Amino acid sequence: MAPGERRDAIVAAALAIARRKGLAATTVRDVASEMGTSSGLIHHYFDSMDDVLAAAFDRAASDDLARTTEAIAEGTDPVRKLVAFFDNYSVAGSDWTFQLWLDAWAEAGRRPAVGATSERLNIAWQQLLAGTLKEGVAAGVFDCPDPDATAWRIISLLDGLSLQVVAHQATLARETVSWWIRSYAETETGLAAGSLG
Repeated sequence: MAPGERRDAIVAAALAIARRKGLAATTVRDVASEMGTSSGLIHHYFDSMDDVLAAAFDRAASDDLARTTEAIAEGTDPVRKLVAFFDNYSVAGSDWTFQLWLDAWAEAGRRPAVGATSERLNIAWQQLLAGTLKEGVAAGVFDCPDPDATAWRIISLLDGLSLQVVAHQATLARETVSWWIRSYAETETGLAAGSLG
């Protein structure tokens, strides 16, 4: 394999292990075993396991972000764009991706590369939502005096409720969480109840 392909294979193997065991429990030995190679090969391409885990998390989370960005771009008006954001956020998608977010947040204080990656991606999600809100304000569709702060509040609610759905599925129904989030966003943006579906 070319070096870039080998690095990609290491990241893919780490992501496969992390999906099964979680980020914190994924080891160099696990990744090497998944690939059928030695631990030395992993260390040749990455300085630390922190870097391997950060790259694996980055791949999964960036794929979700790219998919959501594309869905928003296809929206025909600010309300449809906001609906696309909620439809594509983790609470509506795969639980394993959000579980990786939970793992990354838990590991952020102990693993600097994972922490930096999760912070960067969290800001990217907030900026994506803030940009959507700003577009709606400029079009006169949303009444939202501080889109950046509103985006942080919505993201925080999304993350907290998503955690409840993923970690305690019997506590809250996914449909209830989706309705709460959309209702809150309607209040924050001055939309009529039910506008976000």
